[in-house]
Amino acid sequence: MPFPALSPTSRDFTPGDWPIKTYNSQSGAEVRILYGDTRTKMELSLGYDNISDANAKQFLDHYDETKGTYSTFVIDAAARAGWGTTASAIDASGVNRWRYADAPQITAVRPGRSSVKVNLVGVF
Repeated sequence: MPFPALSPTSRDFTPGDWPIKTYNSQSGAEVRILYGDTRTKMELSLGYDNISDANAKQFLDHYDETKGTYSTFVIDAAARAGWGTTASAIDASGVNRWRYADAPQITAVRPGRSSVKVNLVGVF
C-alpha cells in the first residue's frame, strides 16, 4: 500500500543539513569535515484537516504496513500539491525516501470527519 494520495491542507518542512563532523583541537581550532553531498535529516509534517474517517484510516493502515517507524516509502505528488515552486526542495537527491517519525495523530472533528497530522523524516 502506497502512502495515501491525498493533498494536505498544511505542511511544515525543515530542510535538514549536510552530514558534517566537527572536531576541536586542544588549541581550540575547529576542523569540519563534510561526509556527503546531499542533505540529510529532513523533516516533513503534513496536516490533513476535516477529511473522512475512511481517508484517515488510510494513514493508520499505511503506518501498520510500514511497521511504524521501521520501513521507508516514497511520497507522491499529492503530498506536494499546491506548494508551488518549492515542492522540489523536499527531494534533496530526487529519489529520497521517507519514514514515519512517530505515529499519525488523528483528531475526531465531528462524526465521520477527522483531522490527521503525519510527521516524516527524510532518509536515503
